[in-house]
Amino acid sequence: MADLTFQVTGARAEPYAAVPTIVFQMRIEEVSGQRIHAVALRCQVQIQPNRRSHSGAEQRKLLEMFGEPARWGDTLKPLHWTTLSLMVPGFQGAVTVDLPMTCTYDFEVAAAKYFAGLDDGEIPLLFLFSGTVFTPGASGFMVERVPWEKEAAFRLPVRVWREVMDHYFPNGAWIRVQRESLEALQRFKAERALPTWDDTVAALLANVPLSEVPS
Repeated sequence: MADLTFQVTGARAEPYAAVPTIVFQMRIEEVSGQRIHAVALRCQVQIQPNRRSHSGAEQRKLLEMFGEPARWGDTLKPLHWTTLSLMVPGFQGAVTVDLPMTCTYDFEVAAAKYFAGLDDGEIPLLFLFSGTVFTPGASGFMVERVPWEKEAAFRLPVRVWREVMDHYFPNGAWIRVQRESLEALQRFKAERALPTWDDTVAALLANVPLSEVPS
C-alpha cells in the first residue's frame, strides 16, 4: 500500500496567469518504495489566524472580522480559503509539483479581507489532502485513497500575496455594491463631470450634503 507524505516548500507570485495566482511548490514522497502511477489529488486550504500575532494596527483593521481583541480567543477561528484539484504524474520516491491557486481581491471574501488587514509577517496555512492514488497492479493498476489525516502546514509571506495583487491590480482594490448603489454612483459621477471613480469617492467623502446625492 502506498504511503504518501506532503510538504509545501515555497510559494511565488505567478506573473503570467490570466487571473491573480499564487503557485505553491509541493514535495510529495512515497516512503514505502511503491511506484506511483498517478495521484488525483484534492487539497483544502485553511487560514489559521490564531497561529500568528497581530499588531495594534492590524487589530484595528480586522475589527470588522473578529471584533474587539479581547474577544479574539473566541472569534479567531480557522478560515476556509479554497479547495484545489491537481493531477500528479507518476513517480517513484519523490516528486516536486506546482500547485496553482487563484486569488481574489474582493473584500466581501473573508480570505481577501483578512490578508488586506495584515501589514507584514507570515500567514499560517494548513493544507488538508484527500484524493485517489493509482499504483501499478497485475491487471494494469490499483486504486487507493489518500488518507484524510494527510496534511501540511506552511507559512505564506504576506509580501507574496501583496506582490500578486500589486501586479494584477496596481495601487487598486475592489469592493462590491448593489446594482442600485452603482447606478446612483454613476449618476453622481456624470452630473458632476468627475473624471474617475477615485474622484467620485473623494467627493462623497468630502462631507457632501446627503440632499445632493441622487437617489
